Amino acid sequence: MQLYRAHVLVCAGTGCTSSNSLKIMEEMESLLKKSNLADEVKIVKTGCFGLCAEGPIVVVYPEGAMYVRVEAADVKDIVEEHLLKGRIVRRLLAGEKEAEDITKVLENVDFFKRQQRIALRNCGRINPENIDEYIAFDGYKALEKVLTELTPEGVIDTVKRSGLRGRGGGGFPTGIKWEFAAKQVSDQKYVCCNADEGDPGAFMDRSVLEGDPHSLIEAMSIAGYAIGATEGFIYVRAEYPIAVKRLQLAIDQAKEYGILGDNVLGTGHRFDLEIRLGAGAFVCGEETALMTSIEGHRGEPRPRPPFPAVKGLWQKPTILNNVETYANIPVIILNGAEWFSSIGTEKSKGTKVFALGGKINNTGLVEVPMGTTLREVVYDIGGGIPKGKKFKAAQTGGPSGGCIPASHLDTPIDYDSLIALGSMMGSGGLIVMDEDNCMVDIAKFFLEFTVDESCGKCPPCRIGTKRMLEILERITEGKGEEGDIEKLELLARNIKASALCGLGQTAPNPVLSTLRYFRDEYEAHVYEKRCPSGVCKSMLRYTIEPSKCKSCGLCTKVCPMNCISGEKKVPYVIDQSKCAKCGACVEKCPFKAIAVV
Repeated sequence: MQLYRAHVLVCAGTGCTSSNSLKIMEEMESLLKKSNLADEVKIVKTGCFGLCAEGPIVVVYPEGAMYVRVEAADVKDIVEEHLLKGRIVRRLLAGEKEAEDITKVLENVDFFKRQQRIALRNCGRINPENIDEYIAFDGYKALEKVLTELTPEGVIDTVKRSGLRGRGGGGFPTGIKWEFAAKQVSDQKYVCCNADEGDPGAFMDRSVLEGDPHSLIEAMSIAGYAIGATEGFIYVRAEYPIAVKRLQLAIDQAKEYGILGDNVLGTGHRFDLEIRLGAGAFVCGEETALMTSIEGHRGEPRPRPPFPAVKGLWQKPTILNNVETYANIPVIILNGAEWFSSIGTEKSKGTKVFALGGKINNTGLVEVPMGTTLREVVYDIGGGIPKGKKFKAAQTGGPSGGCIPASHLDTPIDYDSLIALGSMMGSGGLIVMDEDNCMVDIAKFFLEFTVDESCGKCPPCRIGTKRMLEILERITEGKGEEGDIEKLELLARNIKASALCGLGQTAPNPVLSTLRYFRDEYEAHVYEKRCPSGVCKSMLRYTIEPSKCKSCGLCTKVCPMNCISGEKKVPYVIDQSKCAKCGACVEKCPFKAIAVV
């Protein structure tokens, strides 16, 4: 085995790849050869490090120097200064560039300090396309332990005692779900994984698939042993090409190593996996719709009961968990139920991965213990709001969740606390909004998504959400009427009570939560015909303040509608009937004479 004096880890997740990280690798390989370092320095392609705002990311070991926003042109400095001369390239460092000790990256960079990486433990740490690297970090050791030391009942008992709850949205206890399926008598059972991840802004599962696909394979094989299943299916959206490629490669490698197939690890246990590609339908994130899609039918939900643990895929007992849930399983088996249950809160054990986005400085993936406050995530890890703007709200749970206002910034993030606030954990999307966001417009955005993605099977979702959206469109266009707010609330309650599946039942949540905490904004739109945040264009008026106007005529030259007129030494005016509210005049005016009201 060849030994290297240095390892250079280059992020090859979707985010960094889109920023040309593969070019960085090519340039690195070329310069290492020219410098006669190819036999001394190994380049490792990794998954996402998490700090997406600072990508592409390159980490050099053994020093542990994390370089951020790296471009191909920077590679020469890294090779010549760091790898040849041993001098850190401080201008590229993450965190405090003048710090004496730049080792221990995860301890010194603020973004990582408060995180505890369990589901993401190997992301940015190993080459996801090399099974040997996964094995080197205790990979498949949990599967070996399960098959040689534990009974199926023992596995389920461990998962139950750990307190692990489903990370896909509902938060149902994982061990109890597995126990239900294990108790069923059937000639065939299935293990399924939901890697569809349809929430806007969510990319937690994608990053695990891209950075640590073997952890999913190991966990699903453990689940198969626990419930008596011999086959598994991973349902992943086709829009994740890197994830699909690496997942299939990992499955092929596992089969070659005897980890999947008819005789897993030589124990006689049989378990195999297949990938099923989804076409991007949001409804296929609902468990029964997902299974219907795997069966080759149109992805529509089925009435429950019977639940999938009793009659699921092809009417056989089936368990379904998402990628993040499974990613915790091997660590729970190796470290014990007590270790996992010691993390988090009384009813929400372990950690949770969030895709942090929106109006936040440090966008990326965050994994924190349950019970961490929203303030810690937004300010201590996320780095606060750009340009010093005020925090207004955070949307959790995607289209099924709700908005949490600034007054609840110190709320601990766990299943029960979020539900009490009118939101939910969801799969882990966390979108931050600042003072410039209009909450009525935010509610409309999520409802537009729900209406577009409704499968149409049940009238409450198909018709009810459409009627809600029509009301919101009227309100944001300045055509709201007295009683519209009450109609929204009535429709929302009826949809929640009567929609067929969980996605339909939670579709009104963004509207209800914004009405709960930002009702004054709705009232301003309806009764004052005014958008307090200045977002809803139909309600804006562009006017020229006579005292500031110098009659320079620059605004007339950029107006696409020719609606601005005036004469020299006479303040210009805007014809409101023609104004398209494009804002071009505001950007061009050097005297800030144009106001938006």
